[in-house]
Amino acid sequence: MSNQADGLADFHWMFDLLHHIDVGLVVLDQEYRVQLWNSFMENHSGVSSSIAKQQSIFSIFSDLDADWLKQKIDNVFGLKTPIYISWEQRPYLFEFKCYRPLTSIADNMYQNVAIRPISGPDGRIKQVCLVVYDVTDVATNKMAFDAVRQQS
Repeated sequence: MSNQADGLADFHWMFDLLHHIDVGLVVLDQEYRVQLWNSFMENHSGVSSSIAKQQSIFSIFSDLDADWLKQKIDNVFGLKTPIYISWEQRPYLFEFKCYRPLTSIADNMYQNVAIRPISGPDGRIKQVCLVVYDVTDVATNKMAFDAVRQQS
């Protein structure tokens, strides 16, 4: 009985951590339906996890380049290896406003994104996790540095 209670307590704190970590976490199934949507995603998209769950990511964000993102996600499912998308390749995946409008020169959040396979107990990949990192400070500092370097 104690092991069950310990297991439940472990599950609870891990779930709480996933929801409050300062990166965006989206778990998608093979049909691109949302299985997990953490508070970072709620706060920046304005879409609650209860609304997002079981919705296609493409119905939540109609402005996503669906063909491009499906190809990336399908490659993760097929190759069973993560892929990374840098803000230098594509400034952002999700068009979130910069949450420091007074101190930042950016209108939108620059993002790095990792798409990672998630294996089930049988070892098969049935879900992927999109990890969205806010790299606005890094991107704006690099762009400012590059602008100064070009002037000299």
